[in-house]
Formats: sequence, C-alpha cells, structure tokens
Amino acid sequence: MKSYQKLTTAVPQPAACWVEEEGASPAPTRCGKLAPWWVGSGLLVAAVLLSTITVWVLRQVSGGWPGPALPPKCLLVPEDHRFDCYPEHRVVVTQELCESRGCCFIQTPPPAGGKRGVPWCFYPPDFPSYTLESLNQTALGMVGLLVRREKAYYPRDIEMLRLDVEFETNTRLHIKITDAANPRFEVPLKVPRAMKRAENPIYSLDFSRDPFGVLLRRRATGTVLLNTTVAPLIFADQFLQIATSLPSKFLYGLGEHRGTLLHSLDWSTLTLWARDVSPTESFNLYGAHPFYLLMEEGGDAHGVFLLNSNAMEVALQPAPALTWRTIGGVLDFYIFLGPDPNMVIQQYQQVIGFPAMPPLWALGFHLCRWGYGSSNETWQTVRAMRNYQIPQDAQWNDIDYMDGYRDFTFDPQKFASLPSLVEDLHKHRQHYVMILDPGISSTNPHGSYWPFDEGLKRGLFLNTTQGQPLIGQVWPGFTAFADFSNPDTHQWWLENLQHFHAHVPFDGLWIDMNEPSNFMDGSEEGCPPGELDSPPYTPAVLGDSLSAKTVCASAKQKVSVHYNLHNLYGLMEARATASALIQIRGKRPFVISRSTFPSQGQYSGHWLGDNRSQWKDMYYSIPGLLSFSLFGIPLVGADICGFSGSTSEELCTRWMQLGAFYPFARNHNTQNEKAQDPTVFSPAARTAMKDVLLTRYSLLPFLYTLFHRAHLQGDTVARPLFFEFPQDVATLGLDRQFLWGQSLLVTPVLEPGVDSVTGYFPQGVWYDFYTGSSVDSSGEMLKMSAPLDHLNLHIREGAILPTQKPATTSEVTRGNPLRLIVALSSRATAWGDLFWDDGESLDTFERGSYSYLVFSVTQNIFTSIVLHTSTEATEVTIGTVSIFGVQQPPTKVLLNGQEKPFSYLKNQVLTVSDLGLSLSQGFSLRWL
Repeated sequence: MKSYQKLTTAVPQPAACWVEEEGASPAPTRCGKLAPWWVGSGLLVAAVLLSTITVWVLRQVSGGWPGPALPPKCLLVPEDHRFDCYPEHRVVVTQELCESRGCCFIQTPPPAGGKRGVPWCFYPPDFPSYTLESLNQTALGMVGLLVRREKAYYPRDIEMLRLDVEFETNTRLHIKITDAANPRFEVPLKVPRAMKRAENPIYSLDFSRDPFGVLLRRRATGTVLLNTTVAPLIFADQFLQIATSLPSKFLYGLGEHRGTLLHSLDWSTLTLWARDVSPTESFNLYGAHPFYLLMEEGGDAHGVFLLNSNAMEVALQPAPALTWRTIGGVLDFYIFLGPDPNMVIQQYQQVIGFPAMPPLWALGFHLCRWGYGSSNETWQTVRAMRNYQIPQDAQWNDIDYMDGYRDFTFDPQKFASLPSLVEDLHKHRQHYVMILDPGISSTNPHGSYWPFDEGLKRGLFLNTTQGQPLIGQVWPGFTAFADFSNPDTHQWWLENLQHFHAHVPFDGLWIDMNEPSNFMDGSEEGCPPGELDSPPYTPAVLGDSLSAKTVCASAKQKVSVHYNLHNLYGLMEARATASALIQIRGKRPFVISRSTFPSQGQYSGHWLGDNRSQWKDMYYSIPGLLSFSLFGIPLVGADICGFSGSTSEELCTRWMQLGAFYPFARNHNTQNEKAQDPTVFSPAARTAMKDVLLTRYSLLPFLYTLFHRAHLQGDTVARPLFFEFPQDVATLGLDRQFLWGQSLLVTPVLEPGVDSVTGYFPQGVWYDFYTGSSVDSSGEMLKMSAPLDHLNLHIREGAILPTQKPATTSEVTRGNPLRLIVALSSRATAWGDLFWDDGESLDTFERGSYSYLVFSVTQNIFTSIVLHTSTEATEVTIGTVSIFGVQQPPTKVLLNGQEKPFSYLKNQVLTVSDLGLSLSQGFSLRWL
C-alpha cells in the first residue's frame, strides 16, 4: 500500500498504519495521518484553495462576511468535498451553532428552488475521529478496536468500538462496527455465515489508523471503491454516521423513492423511513432499502448494503461522495464486488435471500378498484371482461368488501354474493385476491369481534410505554396494531385467515397500510416525552417527526421497540401472511405488500403505491420497477392507468401497453372516479388493450422462466439496459425503456398526442417482435412508428424466446402449443431456455417436479435438449419454430432428419409449423 499524503501544509510525523492484503500477514507500514477527503486530489485542492482565498479576500474587502478571518484549514476544503457537520433539517445554521461543534463555517449562495446546496457548516480536515488501536487476525478476517478520545457533539458517544472484518467470499466483504462493550439492536435477518476465509478475493482492503478509515480497492483495476477517511466516523447511541468517496457518479438504489433510476449527486438527501404517502419526489415512501449499486468507469459494478433498520438518511454530494446517517443499531456493511451489475444483484440476494417462485396465475392480468360498491358489481366487471374475451387471471377487492372496514369480515348486504363470485372465478380458472390491513378495530362490543378480543387476550398488539395496547386510527376507526415480531401473532393471523377462508376461499392476499399507517400522529394520546419519540437527531422524514402518520417510536413490540422495528413492519407481516397462505391452501403463496424491506422478495411482491392518473406517473413507474429489481423483489408493478384522479382513454391505452410488461400487472382505481377497466373504453382502445394483454400471455413461458432464474440464482426479471450493456455509457441513465431478461426490449410511449417513439438500441441486431424484421444498430437512438394500438417490442440477437398461443387465463394458455422464436445473432447462433412445472405447487424445483429445456442454434441447426423432465411436459406440444435473420432462402428443412414444409419471407423469417412435438422430447431442426 502506498503512503497517503496529508493534504494540509503541515505534515505531522507518520503514525503506524495496519495494512491488510488478502493472503498476506498484516504488517505495519508508514502511513501519514490521513486528511479526511478523497486521496490524491492535491492539484484540485491547490487550485480550489487559490480561487477560494481570492474570492474570500474580495468578499472581505467588500464587507461580504463579518467576523474573524477563517482558518486556512477551512479554506482548503473544496466545495464538493465539504461534508455536512450540521445536517439538522429545518435549522438555519449560524456561525455560532457551527463552531460550537468544532466545524468550519463558510456561507455559499443557496441553490434555486429551496434545495439543499453546499453545506455552510462542514468538517475541518483535523476533526477528531476514531483511532484504530489494534487489529488482529481471525479465521475469517480481522477484529479491531476503535477508540475515540475526544467526544463528538451528539449525546452518549460510544468511546470504544469493535471492528469485525470477514472476507466471506471472493466477491463479498463484510465489515461490521458496533459497541465494543454493550449489545445493541441488530436486524433479526437470517444471513449466511461464512465457513472459511475467501482464498482469492477480487478486492484489497487497507486501513488508516488515525483517523480510522477503510480503503477498499478492486484488484483488477485499482479503482478505490470505498474511502471512509473523507469525513469523521461518528458513533453515538442515537447518531451513527460514516461517509465515503465514490468512484463515479452512476449510483442507483436506496429506496423507496420516486425519481429517476440514476440518482442525482447534486447535494440530495434520501430518507429511509416507511411512510404512507402518495408517491412524490423527495419524500420518504413506503419501504426502506439501504442498498446501492454503483457503476464504475469501464463497466465494472459494485454494491453496498447497510443492514440497519433504523430511521436513516443517505446524503449524496458531487465529490462524488455519500454519507450514511442512521439513529440506531450498528454499522453492518456488506460489499458486493460483481464485477458486472447482474452479479452484484445476485450476490446481494445471496445475503438477503432469493425471491419466491410465484404461481403462474400471479403473472396474468389482475383487475381491481376501490368502489365497486358490491360483489354483484364486481361480478359484472368480471363477466364483461369474459364477454370481450380479454385476458384476466385475478379479480380483486379493496376495503369496500369489508363490514365496517374490519379485517376478516365482508359486508352482509352489499357483498352477500361474494362467496358465489369466488366460486364462479374458480370455475373459470380465475383467482380472487382481497385486501387486509394490520390495524384491527378496537371499538366493537366485547365478544362481537374475535380478531380484536383474541388478540387482546393473547397480548398480540403493539403496546404503549405503559403496557396498554397503542390505539391509533385507520379505516375502521380506532384500531390496535398487530405485532408481527411476535411468533404468536403469526398463529393468530393464520387462525383469522382460516376462519375467513372457510366462507370466502381467497387465493392471494394484498397487505396494505403496513408502514404501519395511522391517520393520527403516534396514537390517540400522542407520544410520551423521551429520546425514542424525540431523538437527538431526526432524519429528514416527511412530517419532521418519527411518529408522523404512524405509531409512536416508543411503542413496545415483542422483539424490541418500534423505534428499531418500524421499517421491518411490512416484512414481518408479509412473512406471517405467506406462511398462513401456505398452510391454508398448500400451494405457492401470492402476497402483494406496500411496505417492504430487504429479503421481502422471499415472501411477497410489491406495487408502487397510490399513484395518480398522470403521464409523469406512468413514466416514474419504470424507474420504480427497475429499482425493486435491484432490491430483490422482482414481482413488482404500478397501478395501471393510475389510482387517484381520472384517466383518459389515451393515457389508459398507453399505460395498459406499458403495464402489460410490468412483472406484476394490475389495473387499479380509486372510488368516485370513472371506471378504467378495459371494457369501458371505445372498441378501438379496448381492442388495443386486449391485444397487448394477449401479447403478454403469449410470453408467459418466457416470463415464468425468468422468474425461475430469479428464484434460483437472483437474476432480475425487468432489467435496466445498462445491466446487459455495462460498457455502453449511453445506457447508464436510461429509464424510459427496459428489458425482460437479457433479450426483450420494451419501448413504451410515455407522452400524449404522439404516434411515434424514440428509443435507444445498443449495438447489435434487434428484431421486431411481431414481424421479425431486423435493425442493425451501432448504438443509437431510433425513431419508431407508435400508433395508439402498437407497443414497440424488440428481441435482441442471439436469443430464443419460448412463447405460447395465448388464451384468456394463464391456466388455459399453458395447455396451448408453444411457438419458439429464434433471433439469430450476426454469427447465426442463438440460445434460450424454458422452465416448466404445474404452475402452483410448492418447491417444484427443489423436489425435482419440473422440466427444463435448453434451446440452441449453431450452423443452421436448431436443437432442443431436455435436461430434466416431469409429467407436466408430456401434456404440452411445440407447434411452431420461427427463426428471424435467416440470410438465405432455405431449399429444405429437416426435422430429426425428416423433410418438413416451411415458409420463408423476404424479411428473412423462416417458419416451420405443425410440428406437434412433445415438450418432453428433444429434437433437431436443420435448414439447408
């Protein structure tokens, strides 16, 4: 390791610095006391110093700033490298406040629009931090002791910290910093334990002793991925902060927020604290995902996961740099080295868990609204969909099915025919899903509402600090909140669902309001004084309080206080709900949750919340679904046509086209707005919607196989273009298009009044999905025709897509003949695969009850190889093979050596039909 240079003018004597190079024993090396900013920026500092001093002198002469001259050490820090020493929200920082913390104060002009800009109060280069006092080898890595000799400015500084470093795999590093003397709350998430130290890590790790810092490099390129010496480490009881430089500005993740896929590093702050609010830019939304993916120069990628569930914010600045601030728990980091973005996400899911395999029907079209008003009106909508032969797999109901908005009830007047409706859905091979909220009505006469009475008796609700059930207000009025951190609550939840299922045999569950949402702030009695509800530092949460539209942070739960568990509430409810569905139905569970946390993909999907019927909301759904692909929750979508407000026919048609390619596709609408299901529009719009749903249904074998790969190894389903083209910098900011898997490019229309769309086509040959016509792109934007009845879909060269003749439900579709679409590469090769099982049984892959086929083309021979087979495959046939990009007209086509009739079109599409081949048998198809 090279010595670092202190970037101030006076260089103290170098202190000892431990260095860890994997495979080598630790040895002291000369290490200058690190200046806390990005190593190697000496020239930048000199230039900025000169200009800053000049500006400062001019302002002094003109009377711009009163007060004594600034210390040179403050002027030395370039604006982009100023780390905020006074991040308190809604505080006007004065020189006196700033200097009371021992920090530098330089006013800069505020940016337009009320945004945060360069911090006026920032850390000087010599702000006291921790010192690495000792570092010892362990079987898996190292353990160290960090000591702080000067207190920072938040109460209850922890003076001695334990540093644990584990080289878990060659591509995964685990760094944990916690109190050396006392236990602290840690997220109760099952994570894999490394059994041995990585032998050939693709990273190298060095440490600075004083101030303590971590320097992580990628071995192959030398790129510095983390450098935490840029700002002091602070670790107080309720304020933990660590910052790092970033190797580039291409940063993604850190949910849940509404915005572009690629984050702006222009002094933006992202807050993570689950909150019920319509998706709005800059607000903390329903879920918390403290994970980021960063694209490095040259196309490599890495990811960082902070396993911490407390209220948190992540501050981004143009240096580029990032600061983590959280108000509890520990600093428990996993770093994933990729080196490509797909591998980063796989490695992340190796820690948090791979997503569940959904039932096939979950990938069909879902229809819902709040405000059907009755089961009969719901039924009429289902019948209208059947009448027009529009695909639909599931009908949903919102809270209006309930009796007085109480869970586990249905309105005995308006929804009297609900059991008959569900029976009818099942007869037509369709499914029923209804909503559930975690707020349990608490005002019913004793003995009249079992869910509350029994929950109270068993002590299953969140309690106040006084040990009484915390009472808030949600849809049914005053409510208690189920404590899903308690295993006994899972059993109670199951029993409630069993009772209801005996009357209404639902197939899936929609869990809403589980941030948890509360129409009051805290409770009916407010929240008690104290440092849980009023901590020394509150991140920039909407409402400026941890209890804003949720329960008190001081509320008691089985595992800990709500202060620590709030962001886990939706995850814990999803776990209980998925488990109950398995026990009730004995099949794969289908759960859609609003609030989410890392690992939730194992239990549920997610919808992007209460959006609006506006064009910008349709656009924002794409970065939303792509972000959740990064978070390991592939079953994701937005309310098609928008939830609140009134849609238009044009907007709804375009949105149905985009929504047909959400992994989870549901049209949902609020009450008191006109209906927006496909049946209510003009014949032309209705036909366009039906056609795009039929296209989706034809692609179900491909989509289902993508979900299998997600479940098996953490592949993404909906995927940003840069995942497949990481070295093409033009893809890094694209979020108006996306891919299914590696090979199906979706380019939707996202604005009104147009009949064309412009999309980016990375270098290579792309084929029109419908016609097979090709475009050979050099990596360019292309304008395409896009009339209102057309969605542009393109297949990437080298892919083989399994498709199927579509029907109006997934179950009927799966019995139809398959059509294999081959998109030849420029080298006339192609590859694809197909996973096939019964579509609903538990653990089919794990039990071996599945078929898996691999398709390939080389030298004009298409080959289907059956690697694993089961009885389901014998019921399905391959009817057609269409091959795009066959350069020369064939003279003959041979199937297993026997000549077959074929067609060949001018646009170089070869089609062989009426094959009638069993899916369970391999075959070869050759053209000459």
